[in-house]
Amino acid sequence: MTSLSRRVLHALERFHADRPWDHNAHFHRWILRQLPRRVGSALDVGCGSGDLARLLAGRAERVHGVDADPAIIARARELTPTGVPVTYTAADAPAVLPDGPYDVITCVAVVHHLPFTRALEAFRDHLAPGGTLVIVGVSRERTPVDRLLSVVSVPLNIVMALLKNRGRPVPRPVSMTARTRPPDMTFPEIVRAARTVLPGARLRRRLFWRYTLVWHRR
Repeated sequence: MTSLSRRVLHALERFHADRPWDHNAHFHRWILRQLPRRVGSALDVGCGSGDLARLLAGRAERVHGVDADPAIIARARELTPTGVPVTYTAADAPAVLPDGPYDVITCVAVVHHLPFTRALEAFRDHLAPGGTLVIVGVSRERTPVDRLLSVVSVPLNIVMALLKNRGRPVPRPVSMTARTRPPDMTFPEIVRAARTVLPGARLRRRLFWRYTLVWHRR
């Protein structure tokens, strides 16, 4: 890496540190569009501060959020108004999931922290017949398509940071305080493994370093 490249990278890192925006929350409305207008129950795995779980409460009669971090679960409870039909549990997925079945299961930027195949099997087994599983994930960049989407995402990322924060420095959202780690599976590896467990699953690369998976249980 050249000295100029390092300076540019450092400037971008400083810019985004001052103007963070939640790439995962960017997909929340898209997730809702994949779901029926009304469902009985929903499970959000890796719910963090509960932003998506509270949105799901607008579609579901009851919602359960699960996260391995007790501190973020406590914060999710604080942020959830009394009367909103959302409950939370601190538990390690996929080994421990609340008893189902659920009409909807969501998992955003979490499945790469889990044993991938076992997680998909657990989601499948907790999904009710006719139910919908929606995953937003991250994959390891390797193919030319990955690199192209990454290059396109960089300037769009700057534009989104400016629009969402109105050009001003802002504090990091609570939803972005969870621990993270880089993914170890490439998108083609994810597709092969997912379609073995979830026949007919629809997977697609997305901008902002994400992919999506949608599966309907028959």
